[in-house]
Amino acid sequence: MKKLVILGGGYGGLRAIHKLLDEKNIKEVSVLLIEKEPYHSLKTEFYALAAGTVSDQELRIQFPNDIRLELMFETVTGIDLESQEVSLSNGEAVFYDDLIIGLGCEDKYHGVPGADEHTLSIQSMRRARKTYQVLQGVRPNGRVTIVGAGLSGVELASELRESRPDLEIILFDRGETILSMFPKKLINYVTEWFDNNEVQIVNHANITKVERNKIFNHDEPLETDAVIWTAGIQANKLVRELDVPQDAIGRLKVTEYHHLPDYNNVFVVGDCATSEHAPSAQLAEAQAERVVSLLAKKWNGEPYPEEMPKIKLKGVLGSLGKKHGFGYMGERPMTGRVPRVLKSGVLWMYKHHSGS
Repeated sequence: MKKLVILGGGYGGLRAIHKLLDEKNIKEVSVLLIEKEPYHSLKTEFYALAAGTVSDQELRIQFPNDIRLELMFETVTGIDLESQEVSLSNGEAVFYDDLIIGLGCEDKYHGVPGADEHTLSIQSMRRARKTYQVLQGVRPNGRVTIVGAGLSGVELASELRESRPDLEIILFDRGETILSMFPKKLINYVTEWFDNNEVQIVNHANITKVERNKIFNHDEPLETDAVIWTAGIQANKLVRELDVPQDAIGRLKVTEYHHLPDYNNVFVVGDCATSEHAPSAQLAEAQAERVVSLLAKKWNGEPYPEEMPKIKLKGVLGSLGKKHGFGYMGERPMTGRVPRVLKSGVLWMYKHHSGS
């Protein structure tokens, strides 16, 4: 019997599991998921957990209870591609015939001194929970600074404004505008929302150092009660340590069939894999579905298609608190209540279909 091991129960890992359990043509294969937490986490909503507008229980989904699936809640400490072995923190070693790596990402600090030690994060459930505890303990009328004005930083700033209207919130970004990858109409809408809700935006920022309760922009110090880092990601440390081709942020270079060039039994999804698309939950799920389809062909002795179709993503939706939002579906930009309602609907559908 062949053994498939899936590392990570994030969006890619969970979608792979559901797809595998739905496949009727897969036989004589055991599936093992290795995940450090005993539940799937809705990472796209960690900004709300950190701001204190949802509880962590609302952001958990239980993994499927199926006789065909083995669950192992442990931390992965090493991957040996040559011996096809995964090492765990409990000292055990797990062998695989095929492997799906979906271990996610970590913050990237770009060499800024003190950023790792003195900033908060929303990259994991545990770190978002800690960020919540710190933010809710900030003194009345205190100052919170957020580094990075991509989607995560913008959603966090707006949600924190709703949770703590007393706070002074400052959003630092290196670019000329916030949300640099978004259409101008959306940038203008979000910028105006921040102006109206007294969230200060500092463009052309250059954070040169972070100390306890102090942040330096262009070497100019600013006192702050908390600093949250949302200024870039990199692949999981275990992935970056693999001796295989990678991009600038440690994501593994893969073939069009989503496996490593020299290891056709090692597939990579989500924030661990290079892609022409920006990292997202939607992308990780699409990659996972394709990987399972390819594995089904491989296990049944069928050839892969000569050419894989391009992945088509539906769009992006962002929130500005609980009542306003922004985003685009296809080529169509949207602002106001409609994208916020759509985002809530998408989240409900995801939780409903994922077993919550």
